[in-house]
Parts: sequence; C-alpha cells; structure tokens
Amino acid sequence: MEMEQLIKKINELAHKQKTTGLSAEEKKEQAELRQTYLKVFRSNFKNQLEHTKIKTPDGKLHPLKYMPNDN
Repeated sequence: MEMEQLIKKINELAHKQKTTGLSAEEKKEQAELRQTYLKVFRSNFKNQLEHTKIKTPDGKLHPLKYMPNDN
C-alpha cells in the first residue's frame, strides 16, 4: 500500500472513531495500518540517514554512523 493511501485510510478510521465509533474489526485494521505506517516510516528514515554525509571544515565528507542506544 502506498504511503498516501495508508495515511488516508488511517485518518478515515480516526475520524470515524471520533464520530460514530469503530467495530472490533475496524479497530484491528486501524492497529495494523498504524504498525505498517510506522514500519515504512522507520525504514524510509533509516534509508535517508544511511545516505546522509557530514561535511567537515576541511571539505571531507563522512557518512553518519549508527550508534545504538545503550539505555
């Protein structure tokens, strides 16, 4: 599912939840759509960071390095 369609469907369910409420099946669909959205968002963001480089004052480019959170 395309990101725009995913967001549109999530927003439709959120609006329906505020107005008339959701059935159990719709709540399940909403949760699945949100998880799919987060998975795609994280993947896109990680990909963007992997292709980001930092330029130092001497003009050299350095890729960002992944530093896991030790908390």
